[in-house]
Amino acid sequence: MPGLHSQVSIIMSDIPRNSLVLYKNRPARVVEIGKKIEIETENGRLSVRPKDVTLLHRGPLASLAQLTPRQGAVQTAWELLAGDTTTLPDLSDLIYDTFTPQTAWALWQLVDDGLYFSGTPEEIHVHTAEQVATTQAARAAKAAEQAAWDAFLARIGAGTYLPEDAPYLNEVAALAMGRQERSKVLRALNEKEEPESAHAFLLKLGYWDEMVNPYPARLEMPTADPDVPLPALPDEARRDLTHLPAFAIDDEGNQDPDDALSWEGEDFPNGRLWVHIADVAALVPPDSPADLEARARAANLYLPEGTIHMLPPAATAVLALGLSELSPALSFALAVSPAGEVTLTEIVPSWVRVTRLTYAQAEE
Repeated sequence: MPGLHSQVSIIMSDIPRNSLVLYKNRPARVVEIGKKIEIETENGRLSVRPKDVTLLHRGPLASLAQLTPRQGAVQTAWELLAGDTTTLPDLSDLIYDTFTPQTAWALWQLVDDGLYFSGTPEEIHVHTAEQVATTQAARAAKAAEQAAWDAFLARIGAGTYLPEDAPYLNEVAALAMGRQERSKVLRALNEKEEPESAHAFLLKLGYWDEMVNPYPARLEMPTADPDVPLPALPDEARRDLTHLPAFAIDDEGNQDPDDALSWEGEDFPNGRLWVHIADVAALVPPDSPADLEARARAANLYLPEGTIHMLPPAATAVLALGLSELSPALSFALAVSPAGEVTLTEIVPSWVRVTRLTYAQAEE
């Protein structure tokens, strides 16, 4: 391919020995020109292709050690040229009053920094005042963020934290609850990025106490009562059983009594036992939002710190037996024969008046 060979030869002839080039955005000095270009970098010599380097200055540059820092009128040059386009030599002349390998490298570092200038050696864009202000604001915000992060890590290392550390610690909490798989905080502390490690870290720090339970969230179980609408209790016929003393017997502290017992002796030689059940179906029709939510949950979730209900709390207030003077129920009448056989004799929607007892009170 003679055309390509000629093009490569022209490129290589444009890069003389002892010139200053960029290699991977770092300075390099051209040592020899052959089939490849031999360059001297900060880390030693190597051979590269012409396309791997960019000419900054034709030299001569005897050593990279000559590339010492330079001071110049950077602010003045930027103000004069803001919004314009220029070249590396012209901008160097304006800032440093000369164009040498030393000023070429110093200027390229300013271009690479990106605050006032950007582009290539052949075409440098001088940023506007608005662009500079935007970049400065972004850098200040990033510096403040880094300072806050460093201060947070120092506090954590000392076993303490401040209220403003909540965003960092809530990230750890999200891992403890299984809501995410990584934690920048634990990684910075060389801790395992696992839910158990996150939980232990928050307990040790004191951000959580033993009453915080991450397991329901970690197991993707409901962590709050359902928030779905409920209709009003329908106005339907119910048997009045309020003349029968009814008792709901539960653990002390129970907040959702759902069953009660009555004894009916009159008109029945051996008596009848009534079992009253909270009439949930009266308030939660099939396939209603509340019914679908309850089916998805299947049951109340009883936790050490409280109960997560399968139905909205408003359902308990209406349906629980004994929380109101009168309670709607679905009542089952059971007759017992002299031989001890139990027969179901009736199932009726009812109104009952329930007295609540603990197991200890029922034993007395």
